[in-house]
Amino acid sequence: MSLWPHIEQAIRSIAGSAFHIRHRAPVSGGCIHNAWQIDCDGTRFFVKTNRADALPAFAAEAAGLRTLAASHSVRVPQPVCHGTADGQAYLVLEWLDLQNRGNAAQLGQQLAALHRPVAPQFGFEHDNHIGNTPQHNAWRDDWVAFWRDQRLGFQLQLAAKNGLPRSLQTQGTRLMAQLGNLFAGHQPYPSLLHGDLWHGNVGYTPGEVPVMFDPAPYYGDREADLAMTELFGGFPAEFYAAYRAAWPLDSGYAVRKTLYKLYHVLNHANLFGGGYVQQAATMMQTLLTDSS
Repeated sequence: MSLWPHIEQAIRSIAGSAFHIRHRAPVSGGCIHNAWQIDCDGTRFFVKTNRADALPAFAAEAAGLRTLAASHSVRVPQPVCHGTADGQAYLVLEWLDLQNRGNAAQLGQQLAALHRPVAPQFGFEHDNHIGNTPQHNAWRDDWVAFWRDQRLGFQLQLAAKNGLPRSLQTQGTRLMAQLGNLFAGHQPYPSLLHGDLWHGNVGYTPGEVPVMFDPAPYYGDREADLAMTELFGGFPAEFYAAYRAAWPLDSGYAVRKTLYKLYHVLNHANLFGGGYVQQAATMMQTLLTDSS
């Protein structure tokens, strides 16, 4: 069966109604997957498609959205179904009419609430992706070891494979050896994180209700989510004020946020190269000074 009739049938099996796809149109904004809006007899859905080997990423995204929804603290698009057909993978989500502006203070309060549930360890029940890069989430008791090996170390391994400057490895090896110095007096809880929280992964309903999407969740230091929000344009001041009012940040965040941003900058260096390589090198030098 070809892709769209298969999706139509999959939606019917979940919804229990004889839906027919009356209209579909591409949606702009994504850089990894193809995105579509489909209209099934007046009910709209958001559909992502890609090659068949993208199915594990789609399955992980659906599971991540369900985990965030189960926290009852944030609004996310409801996953409907996912699968493969005609050599392509797909993920069907609830369609939400979203706009760029809304109640940023409410978003800050909700993020603090999302971070409140804690797990016994750092990690997640399955691996997922950060952008188009695998993200390894094996459970660990030690947060510094988790970040050293499964975040910073993994990105540096990719950098070596991608032929990025050897100086990154030299700096990275030194930084990993000194990493514990950045956490003196800081003992984070394994908080539930969105994992990829930049402004492009947040929208607002017409009623200004915040909506988070495209997560890469795991349980980790809540500061990692906050640091990510400061990259690529940042969030409004009222977002940060509301978060801090709900849950003040620990001493040392101003230094550690550079470490948490480094993970995403290294990921962009691995994916896109260019100026991200020098940005990562500059950040590592700053961290080496701060951790010496």
